[in-house]
Amino acid sequence: MLTFFLVGFLASTAGAICGIGGGVIIKPVLDLLRPGNVSAISFLSGCTVLAMSCYSVGHSLLSGKKSVSLDTGTPLAIGAAAGGLLGSRLFSAVRGMFEDQNRVGAVQAACLALVTAGTLLYTIKKDRIPAHPVSGRTPCVLIGLALGCMSSFLGIGGGPINLVVLYFFFGMDTRTAAVNSLYIILFSQLANVLTVLLTGAPPFRWQTLVLMVLGGIGGAAAGRYLNRKLEDRAVDRLFIGLMVLIIGISLFNAWRFLAP
Repeated sequence: MLTFFLVGFLASTAGAICGIGGGVIIKPVLDLLRPGNVSAISFLSGCTVLAMSCYSVGHSLLSGKKSVSLDTGTPLAIGAAAGGLLGSRLFSAVRGMFEDQNRVGAVQAACLALVTAGTLLYTIKKDRIPAHPVSGRTPCVLIGLALGCMSSFLGIGGGPINLVVLYFFFGMDTRTAAVNSLYIILFSQLANVLTVLLTGAPPFRWQTLVLMVLGGIGGAAAGRYLNRKLEDRAVDRLFIGLMVLIIGISLFNAWRFLAP
């Protein structure tokens, strides 16, 4: 059982440092460990990311820091909440297409590998790619809707996709993007988890959920501390290293889900 606490803690620590929420690490690692079926794994990942983002965003707001851009972040978060509901329905629709849930896991893993590879490519070349800032509530809500839908379907919270969007469309630096990414993740995962609870949560072990949530909160606290100590270049290197690891695990998971 200690394994699940460590997964939640280490993933959330790295997620809080980089602003990727931890879910993009937790989901493929749980797929590797298989503590339950695909639906249960997505639920456990979502709950852990929700606890982690609640702590991180709550601490940031209560401390009086202005790193969360409410004018931009709130419309994005509202859109992400609606997208979270849409993504949950999309997941249910895809799950209904296959009798074998392993096929659903393979689809998620392949999509995650593809999205993460695109994110990695952008991160490496972002200094040569000019930002295209947008303004206004409607574009922010629509962008948030797309982010929430994708993250909810993949069961990852939002992660690296959020950072790329915040860099490209809003010109945020690494640290500002990290905090605002967690703010968006909070809303999308809250909507996703509530939807799952209201429609019937998949079978899972409560001990596993409690340990992962505690690990998520502890990792959020550790990650916030380390984020203040590390330089932006170190954060970017950690982010790139995590993306390479996630791509590798996701491709392996996709192969294993499809293996006879």
